[in-house]
Amino acid sequence: MTNSGLPDEDSTPRRGARIRNSKEDLTPMRKFLKNPIVAFFVDILSIVATALVLSLLIKTFLIRSFFIPSGSMLNTLQINDRIVVNELVPNVVPIERGDVIVFRDPGGWLGAVSTKQVPWTTQVTDWFLSSFGVTAPDSDVHLVKRVIGMPGDHVVCCDANHKLTVNGVEITEPYIMPGTSPSATKFNVTVPANSVWVMGDNRDNSEDSRYHQDLPSKGFVNFKFIVGRAFVITWPFSHFTWLDNYSSTVFKNVPSVLQNAPKP
Repeated sequence: MTNSGLPDEDSTPRRGARIRNSKEDLTPMRKFLKNPIVAFFVDILSIVATALVLSLLIKTFLIRSFFIPSGSMLNTLQINDRIVVNELVPNVVPIERGDVIVFRDPGGWLGAVSTKQVPWTTQVTDWFLSSFGVTAPDSDVHLVKRVIGMPGDHVVCCDANHKLTVNGVEITEPYIMPGTSPSATKFNVTVPANSVWVMGDNRDNSEDSRYHQDLPSKGFVNFKFIVGRAFVITWPFSHFTWLDNYSSTVFKNVPSVLQNAPKP
């Protein structure tokens, strides 16, 4: 400040100098990130990383995608169809008769497991793409069938009309492969607690509960092996459809006897 009361020239803030100094103070990394091209790619990577995290959370707790490797569910599901599975079933959302479910091998259903070595690059690629639902590399170690019997249900094949009965009620099944009978194999079972009796819609070509009664599981699938309920076919798009469980038609008159379910 001079004697005249005016600011001293030396004490006047130099705005241009401050701005110039701030630019000069930028670290090499900050200069690098301020590059428009670099900033663009950083944004893209952030979006991909966020999408990957969300996809992994959804895949772990909500829904998963699988493809159909065999014809055991024809004509409902075609070979190589892609389905989406609700993983909240059965732990949060109750399972119902008629549901199409995906489950892990309860033991002995798939025979010997292949130990073929897969290149690590393929494993990484499959993991990444499966996170976004593009591939489903573990589909061939899961099974997909339709729930016919719930805990406590008495399921019998067949009555005088050559149809299945559930708790004494005859059911007419519109979803089975045309030209096939409900079952060429006779059986008479009562489903234990926390388990289901499952059958493929292509009854003449389905290794389901009927053919595993000699195993420790006796052909039943415990809830702990169930991944979830398939509710939609998403690919190919020409096959897109919601999957019905026929609860209001086929199984409408079947009484529930859950309280009578035997212990496994």
